[in-house]
Amino acid sequence: MFSLAIQSGGESSRMGKDKGLLLFRGVPLIQWMRDRFRSAADDLFITTNREEDYRFTGLRLVGDFLPGRGALGGLYTALRAARFSLVGVVAVDMPFAAPEFFLAARRLLLEDDSLAAVVPSTSRGLEPFHAVYRRELCLPLVESALESGAWKAVSWMQTPPLRVLSPEETHAFGADESAFLNLNTPKDLLAAQKARFS
Repeated sequence: MFSLAIQSGGESSRMGKDKGLLLFRGVPLIQWMRDRFRSAADDLFITTNREEDYRFTGLRLVGDFLPGRGALGGLYTALRAARFSLVGVVAVDMPFAAPEFFLAARRLLLEDDSLAAVVPSTSRGLEPFHAVYRRELCLPLVESALESGAWKAVSWMQTPPLRVLSPEETHAFGADESAFLNLNTPKDLLAAQKARFS
């Protein structure tokens, strides 16, 4: 069984409005992501602090357990709220994120129960919001990082046994560079609307 959290709790300061509610190819972005990942998880839910605005999705909604703690706090909320041990986490502003990747990463964790997470890497570094985690191994480490004052989602990842995938491995698992495209600005949104990716 597999949980998957769509993270929609960011400040969206550069976009100027809640990214999840932006129209993307005719529907709110959060609806696009819900439909994209609906068949990839047994427990698909949304982390958001705007629960009233997201009720139309019909998914379980979870507010931040530690409001104001940035990306790491969002990851903590996703892991703590998940109903199953294996937890995928995807950012709402990654409209071409690859469901196939999450299913392949989940298989890797099922095959090796010593692994804490499967995390893809790109030229920008690790991609913690397009990754799969083993809750019982990762949650205590994330909690400890938060208690130490950390904010970055990757701040605790030096400790556990991770399977970090190279760009080539990630591509073989169904996620090409388009999967990691973030919509941070109105310009990014416009470019993604016109992109040929699906």
